Amino acid sequence: MLMHKIAAYVAAQRTAPIADEVRHHVRRAVLDWTAALLAGAQQPPATLMRAAFADELGRGPAVLHFDGQRAPARLAAFINGTASHIAEFDDIFRDAIYHPGCPVIASALAAVQAVGGDGELLVRAVLAGYEVSTRVGAAMAPAHYRFWHPTGTVGTLGAAAACSVALRLDAEQTAHAIATSATFAAALQQAFRSDAMSKPLHAGRAAEGGLTAAMMARQGVTGALDILEGEAGFGAAMSGDPDWEKAFSDLGSHHNVMHITFKNHGGCGHTFAAIDATLALCRAHGLRANDIDRIRIEGYRVSLDVTGRKTAATPFEAKFCLRYGVANAVLYGRVRTQAFQPEWVTKPEIASLMERIELVEDPELTGRFPRQRSARAIITTRKSERLEHLQLHRRGDPEEPLTDAELHDKFMELSTPVIGEQAAKDTLQQIHRLDALSSAELLELGVVRERR
Repeated sequence: MLMHKIAAYVAAQRTAPIADEVRHHVRRAVLDWTAALLAGAQQPPATLMRAAFADELGRGPAVLHFDGQRAPARLAAFINGTASHIAEFDDIFRDAIYHPGCPVIASALAAVQAVGGDGELLVRAVLAGYEVSTRVGAAMAPAHYRFWHPTGTVGTLGAAAACSVALRLDAEQTAHAIATSATFAAALQQAFRSDAMSKPLHAGRAAEGGLTAAMMARQGVTGALDILEGEAGFGAAMSGDPDWEKAFSDLGSHHNVMHITFKNHGGCGHTFAAIDATLALCRAHGLRANDIDRIRIEGYRVSLDVTGRKTAATPFEAKFCLRYGVANAVLYGRVRTQAFQPEWVTKPEIASLMERIELVEDPELTGRFPRQRSARAIITTRKSERLEHLQLHRRGDPEEPLTDAELHDKFMELSTPVIGEQAAKDTLQQIHRLDALSSAELLELGVVRERR
């Protein structure tokens, strides 16, 4: 049975050897997640969640990373997981259309803290969560993405796998934890087709759900072990006919954590190829907004379905507006945190340029999705020049990865305004030696008790 194979792998991760290169990529994932968490921690719904659950805060074995409030482990996973998905700077596993860091790392960290574990245990838990959930997600894609948000669905199983390692479950308990988590999994894509706070809650709920399933499995709660491949199971109900054998054939020998996309821009990842293609043309030809008559973006179907809105009036809409991202790139050369401030979204020069941007599906690019996220930018200048660039991969994808230095710069940019430069530098150094951190140091990770 598939669940037995998965559970045996997960249970073995408590002691299995981990190559230095794999550890390095786990640390990169934790670094990027921490940056995304800090960027979102002071925004709703994370701020509202702290108010909603105020009577549960101030006690418990885990902490809310940023302000350091103590919390029960499940609540910490819920709030931290949500916060890390708010700013839309979190990582991506492209083949699954999935953000693994938010549910996996948030739940793993809370579970490790709950048992007084150290950085080594966290590394092992995160690795297991990434490897299991990315394979589940890849098997389910792309059909699953029609109605479901994989970060909330697939992420629940990843969180259960990670927490099974953190809570030191045996293979049988692990199987039941993941099985139970699969029936908890839900997150409707409609939640991010309009301006609402539900989307980041998907990530937090997945983190909480996976941890809950693992905690119950530790006490003997059982799940349906054929939940993935059963005739009324996860695959059949939410995807159709996923190829589970193919998805898990290389489990343990190939590490998906080494092939994660780290965002170079803010907002929805479906906008990035178009942004990169447009920037490439502007830089190559020295173009400014006033030089441009119109821009035609040819992209894959999902990018237009999810981010094809014509206008953006709020930060949320701006994050899911391809025209907005491209216009910012032309006008300011980048799309980072500043682009999603309320006063920035309403800039008239951005709206003016957006009106000159046309979006069109390219069936060939659609056919390459989700394994390849490409876009073609065609700029017609005011001198009637026609300039074209096909961006095969997004900057930050495994084919064009961000260097460690670039990832550090991103971390400092996102975290410094929140916790201060010195605390950001300290956190960066802590994550560099994540494997060696003590349980006490894990409780302080990314926490600033007093602005320096």
